[in-house]
Parts: sequence; C-alpha cells; structure tokens
Amino acid sequence: MLPISTGAFLQFKHAPGDPGGAGSAAGVEEETAARDPEAGKHILCRSCRRIITHPDERIEMQGAHEHTFANPHGIVFQIGCFRSANGCGYLGAPTTEFTWFRGFAWRVALCANCLINVGWLFAAPGGGRFHGLILDRLIFPDR
Repeated sequence: MLPISTGAFLQFKHAPGDPGGAGSAAGVEEETAARDPEAGKHILCRSCRRIITHPDERIEMQGAHEHTFANPHGIVFQIGCFRSANGCGYLGAPTTEFTWFRGFAWRVALCANCLINVGWLFAAPGGGRFHGLILDRLIFPDR
C-alpha cells in the first residue's frame, strides 16, 4: 500500500480528460459500487469496491494484456493494461524514471475512493496513454 501524506493528498488529481476523481462531482459521489446494480459487470477496487474500469477496456501493450514487472526495490507486480480507468485519481508528476514501457512516463494511479495504489497511468509525449493496473488489487466480474 502507498502511504499518503497530507501534502501528497493535495497533489492527488485526476488526469486531464478523465471524468470523475478528486475535485469533481463524479468523484465525490456517495454511492459505492457495491450498491450499484451495474457493479457486477465492472472491475472493482478490492479494498472499497469502487468501480475502477470495465472489462471492455482491456488492451495489449508490448504484445500482451498481462505483464509481470519488479520496481527498483524488488517488489514484483502483475499488471493488466487498460485503455481507461475512470475510477482512478493520480499522484505525482509524470516521470520516465524506471518506466516499464519505453517511451511512456508514469504516474501513480490511486482508487479515487479509498486512495489505495491500484497501478499506474502511462502516457507518451504524443498523447497515447493507458493504465497498468495491479491485478491482485482488483475484483473481476469473470474471476
């Protein structure tokens, strides 16, 4: 889990072009995914059950949807690639340091409800972007 300080929370933002998240009416909604009848069709945050994305958003990057990577501290993550994840907010400035996808800068992606780290937003200078979401921090409708 990612500890969040008060100063870091103030930097928690939704990426440009993504609806919802911190600072918008959609991100402040009180209803949880568990109460949403459509929640069973979506991919949810394992911690709070907020809708993070939809199975139709799955994409392949570098020839695969799922990837296994280790960060510089040796922590291994199994991630899935998704075109969008409207249930996320983002922390920190984009960086290419230790990126797992050449040509893409990354930012931490947090569940916009409970603020747990659910993955990363990867963005290329030319405008291409996708989410690498940590699979064991999500609940899938088909698993």
